[in-house]
Amino acid sequence: MIFEEEITRWYKLNKRDLPWRKTRDPYLIWLSEIILQQTRVNQGLSYYEKFSEKYPTVQDLANEKEDEVLKLWQGLGYYSRARNMHFTAKYIVENLNGKFPSSYDEILKLKGVGEYTAAAVASFSFDEKKAVLDGNVFRLLSRYFGIHLPIDSSAGKKEFKSLANDLILEKEPGTYNQAIMEYGALVCTPKVPSCKSCRLSINCEALSKNEVDILPLKSKKINKRDRFFNFLVITDGESAYLQQRLEKDIWIRLFQFPLLETEQEISSIENNSLIDSKHYLVNVSDHKHLLSHQTIYAKFWLFKSETALPKNSKFKIVSISKIHNYAVPKLIENYLNEFFQLIN
Repeated sequence: MIFEEEITRWYKLNKRDLPWRKTRDPYLIWLSEIILQQTRVNQGLSYYEKFSEKYPTVQDLANEKEDEVLKLWQGLGYYSRARNMHFTAKYIVENLNGKFPSSYDEILKLKGVGEYTAAAVASFSFDEKKAVLDGNVFRLLSRYFGIHLPIDSSAGKKEFKSLANDLILEKEPGTYNQAIMEYGALVCTPKVPSCKSCRLSINCEALSKNEVDILPLKSKKINKRDRFFNFLVITDGESAYLQQRLEKDIWIRLFQFPLLETEQEISSIENNSLIDSKHYLVNVSDHKHLLSHQTIYAKFWLFKSETALPKNSKFKIVSISKIHNYAVPKLIENYLNEFFQLIN
């Protein structure tokens, strides 16, 4: 009981002042949890504020167009989260009379919601005794109890889940869940943890065996692949071509410049139907973009057209002044500032 009570006491004295901790509204807590997936709190905070202000209720989010949701999400990455979030809001309004589910089992049925998010919403909003397991919790439990099972193995997941559910307090389970995640985020950090000031250090297995730097263990290495994107930025000075990504791949339904993907880096654009004698190359810009499972090496080939852009069934002609109205990947967003300088 020392472990659970100690971190709960610590949390009540040291917790960060975050807006989603000031509400029991399951919609707003769910919103914060979706935003914070794969995202640091400092980055996610501004997005939570934007979304909760623009869509204060699940009905408001459900009534919005998907393109607008994606635009507001722009820059946060992992866009499937935004699409699933919008889909779920519509589902709740259309099938659940606009009432957010109030139990772990029902919340888990929602699209884009896994065991962690369901446990977080159920415990924070409804005091259901369901333990959360995120990276912070895995790390803290692994080090404190000296668990050497890989956290991404079946046996490891089973062991950690059982332990987490044994530890969760009967009283205030939501507070305990917040506490164990906060302690992992602020004290038992991945690198340079605060072991000297940690109030759990006296019983920490990893510290006593000098294993803090090696725990938690992982069994799988992420295999990254390299991709080579060539964006054809074709403009007549007033407009440019854009296309929406519709295939099952990264950035689905976001907009981009016409894309030529190649197996390796290329030094020129040849035999492309969009480029003819009326186009001249103005600039080539190289960008590197890191994703969890792939590295994208991008070239932006800026071509100026001597005549107005002709209509093309595959691409949308967009006024340069309105490009910012379209939801684009972070890679494109980063290039746009450079693009505007080049054409002015």
